[in-house]
Amino acid sequence: MTTLGPVLGLHGSPAVSALAAELSARWAEPHRRYHTTTHLRAVLAAIEPLAALAEDAGAVRLAAWFHDAVYEGRPGWDEERSAQLAEARLPACGVAPARVREVARIVRVTAGHAYDPGDANAAVLCDADLSVLGGSLQEYEAYARAVREEYRHVPDELFRTGRSAVLRALLGEDPLYGTAAGRDLWERRARENMTRELAALSG
Repeated sequence: MTTLGPVLGLHGSPAVSALAAELSARWAEPHRRYHTTTHLRAVLAAIEPLAALAEDAGAVRLAAWFHDAVYEGRPGWDEERSAQLAEARLPACGVAPARVREVARIVRVTAGHAYDPGDANAAVLCDADLSVLGGSLQEYEAYARAVREEYRHVPDELFRTGRSAVLRALLGEDPLYGTAAGRDLWERRARENMTRELAALSG
């Protein structure tokens, strides 16, 4: 996994070490089931084949570290608080104000994965975040189980209704991935996986 120090371009800084420890602890919180360190590692790995397409790959990698750093299962609120965390912590690590703003901006984009055409940084981060949808059958089924566990407080019928709505919305995106590389890597299998899950939820 890409470590935080090289992403920041700083090594041995107490502030960087403290931030790395804080973020690692956040991603390892016991209430998480899908938005875990495993997800963070997967997003960071998925950024790499797309990194050359970004305007600031460093900002995208930082945004990956922060994009679900605050997670309470409250869509929109989680992303906003995560962006605020980046704004609060990164200046002390020597990150330039413009990059701090960009990191926070694209973290906020992940709330709905909606961004303007040509927004390369947002496209790379969102594609990496959704790369799990295009995984193998085994990987996708593990992802779907983890999502259900994360919403274990929601009754089955309500979960099926909500999850089906999410899947239909994703399937309605054409294309699902904003970069050509993302489409080549994940689009076909993502649609197959989501269609299969939707059928199972409706059955």
